[in-house]
Amino acid sequence: MVFLGTACKVSDDIDTGSQASPTEILIETRTATEIPMCTPPQCSAGESIFCPTECTRGCGSICATYTPSPKINEISPKGDENSVLSSVLSFPDPSGYIWKPVIQGLDKPLGLTHAGDNSGRLFIVEQPGKIRIAQNGNLIEMPFLDIKSKVEDGGNEQGLLGLAFHPHYQHNGWFFANYTGQGGDTFISRFSVSTDADIANPDSELVIMRIKQPFANHNGGHLVFGPDGYLYIGMGDGGSAGDPYGNAQNRESLLGKILRIDVDHGDPYAIPGDNPFAYSGGLPEIWAIGVRNPWRFAFDRGTGDLFIGDVGQNQWEEIDYLQSGGFEKSSQIINLGWNFWEAAHLYEGTPPEEVNMIAPIWEYPHSQGCSVTGGIVYRGGLSEWQGIYLYGDFCSGTIWGLIRQPEGGWLNALLFETGANITSFGEDEQGEIYLVDRNGSISILEESR
Repeated sequence: MVFLGTACKVSDDIDTGSQASPTEILIETRTATEIPMCTPPQCSAGESIFCPTECTRGCGSICATYTPSPKINEISPKGDENSVLSSVLSFPDPSGYIWKPVIQGLDKPLGLTHAGDNSGRLFIVEQPGKIRIAQNGNLIEMPFLDIKSKVEDGGNEQGLLGLAFHPHYQHNGWFFANYTGQGGDTFISRFSVSTDADIANPDSELVIMRIKQPFANHNGGHLVFGPDGYLYIGMGDGGSAGDPYGNAQNRESLLGKILRIDVDHGDPYAIPGDNPFAYSGGLPEIWAIGVRNPWRFAFDRGTGDLFIGDVGQNQWEEIDYLQSGGFEKSSQIINLGWNFWEAAHLYEGTPPEEVNMIAPIWEYPHSQGCSVTGGIVYRGGLSEWQGIYLYGDFCSGTIWGLIRQPEGGWLNALLFETGANITSFGEDEQGEIYLVDRNGSISILEESR
């Protein structure tokens, strides 16, 4: 098999006024800023490839490595270090707990996060194109960000889909949004806060990546900064059904992947030197391949382990797991199987013998739901929930839990029947977990009284 690709490429122009052909779909425009051609150096782990903007004639041998500044998860969960890393071995009785509504009156909320700035604020993503702030249970009337005029949300899976605050937001004021915009394309943009801490500057937008979308569904949309300080981007396979263009297994397509970029260096970003295709074999932004529509993924703030909810085709929903330490040497190719596999079941074609695919840790059939919503590992103040991964289903409103057993297996349990259209789970600065209901409310897990 012949692999083609370099670490730094000139971006293709987008013609948003014409229909994309399959060829155009497979070669996406990845940035709004043209990156000079360069011969990439061999970076060490923890370094990134970047092209100096002053290299007007191409980087050549001038293209060099750049070592990112130290990045750590600066937000510590409640409790001491031992309690953070510990996990329970059995589930608590769920009847002793409720999902208490704390915020209502939202417009199609899809996500919730915090800024890591010790303000106690919750930031809520609304699908039509606004980010709202809630503080002390009160929803601030003025949106933190309003980009409704730029957002295309005509499709059920389109809109403002993702939000992530820079690990050093308190110092640089940067946050990143993922939305479908002109032509239905995916836009990954950086914004800055204004002089008012509760209002962002919409004119500060820097589009760092624009990706063609052949259909209106399977846009992915989630953004998360990993423990390594890099930005992880979830991209669906482009939509329709069955991945008709074979994007998920195509290493020259950004669709059907999880991408990983360094937003602290480069123009507009740099490539981590240990990405699997940083030097050749595929597009350098790719970190993991073979996902269908990764609808929410999260790093365990206690261990660094990664959990991914990947929406199935028409029979099976799946949860994927990558243990911290097993993927830190990212030069190995992480292949999660789609569309050879739907969860742990063969779907289409015959996987090549040399391709090693990672099986999901759990799956459930469509008799129990229709669309998985990936969750979060609980690391808040309820000791009996420590280390339990909570996830749900959009259609049924069911919430399950997963616990890793000492011998390495997994224990799953049905915990709550909420009746909600669960679009996301989120956590605050203390690690308390929230449920996001597309019908307009946010609820927190707490003891029933």
